[in-house]
Amino acid sequence: MDVKELRINGGRLKAALEEMAKIGATPGGGVQRLALSDEDRRARDLFVQWLKDLDLEVTVDEMGNIFGRRPGRKSRLAPVLSGSHIDSQPKGGRFDGILGVMGTLEVLRTLNDHRVETERPIVIVDWTNEEGSRFAPAMVASGVWAGALDRDWAYNRADRNGRRFKDELIRIGYKGSAPCKAFPVHCYWEYHIEQGPMLEREGRQIGAPKGILCLHWYDVYIEGEANQVGPTPMEGRHDALCAAAEMILKVNELPVRMGGNMVATVGEIQNHPNSRNIIPDRVHFTVDIRSWDDDLALRAWETVRQDFEAVATRRGCPIRIEETWRVAHSPFDEKRVQMVLDTAGELGYASLRMVSGAGHDASYMNRVCPTAMIFVPSIGGRSHVEVENTAWEDCEAGANVLLHVILKSAGER
Repeated sequence: MDVKELRINGGRLKAALEEMAKIGATPGGGVQRLALSDEDRRARDLFVQWLKDLDLEVTVDEMGNIFGRRPGRKSRLAPVLSGSHIDSQPKGGRFDGILGVMGTLEVLRTLNDHRVETERPIVIVDWTNEEGSRFAPAMVASGVWAGALDRDWAYNRADRNGRRFKDELIRIGYKGSAPCKAFPVHCYWEYHIEQGPMLEREGRQIGAPKGILCLHWYDVYIEGEANQVGPTPMEGRHDALCAAAEMILKVNELPVRMGGNMVATVGEIQNHPNSRNIIPDRVHFTVDIRSWDDDLALRAWETVRQDFEAVATRRGCPIRIEETWRVAHSPFDEKRVQMVLDTAGELGYASLRMVSGAGHDASYMNRVCPTAMIFVPSIGGRSHVEVENTAWEDCEAGANVLLHVILKSAGER
């Protein structure tokens, strides 16, 4: 059979995704597989078993990243790497991350079915803690692997309950012995749902992002003065939650004020003591700023930081700010982006050149080797929620594009 005629098995891809969706399934139809949780362990166990069923060489590194290597005719050549992540958001969706891992798995199954040999080896990967919802920041393990983040710093990241990343990695049995360090890679492909509305709006099945926006994360801590709400006059209160509310509105207004193409969000908040009849004395909230323009994002942060300090001073609520994470915008390799567009056309799929507004491990991989992504539509543009959905025919279409860009790049000398 001519490899140009190869297509993945859409029914098998669907079955794999549905099997994974049972692990951490939520009542609303989504999944909850937080990084290094028991659910994450169960999903990893199943994934590793599937890799062994394909006779892949399985390696787990010291950050818990899982690699499965399929040999090539010339195994000394740098491999083609493809994958994504298995962990999810709290009450997240069934496609985010896992589609890229199961899509690559289906590519390897298809190659095995047809006994296709490639010049270069092909390696599938599951990156640990891409979401960053339990252990901030996001993409921590691919960041360590790429040399952008320090391993021991990552090991000491703690969740809300004080559990350390390293301890939880050991607990679930996935602290491997291989060094978490980049090895030579020919190129990296990441297949993912769009997580936005553009493909559906434009009526296209395949998206080829030119890159990923910059991501800036900040943690803000405000101190107030607790007191009984009834006897305490409104005048003279130091209400940490009121201070936070003013600051949060400043974040929401920021993109319009800056007059540029950017987004800014407060997505997490903790209020203490969180009692209806006590004036709040401590608040922690997060700020997430994203833009294709790194300088604009930095100027926006400086603007809103000054706003925060002015509010804190006026309300008598001391403020502490941590700059948790900054990743510059990541322009992908143009040759690889064009390969996605060309391959989609060859397979009869309408495509769209676009930008990724969400963060992905591809952002760090972009520092190591030529990188590109393949997007498929998110119904209603919804993601990171239980109702997240993508049509099965679109999942199959994206996996077919992935199959052929992997075949092309794995055949390069």
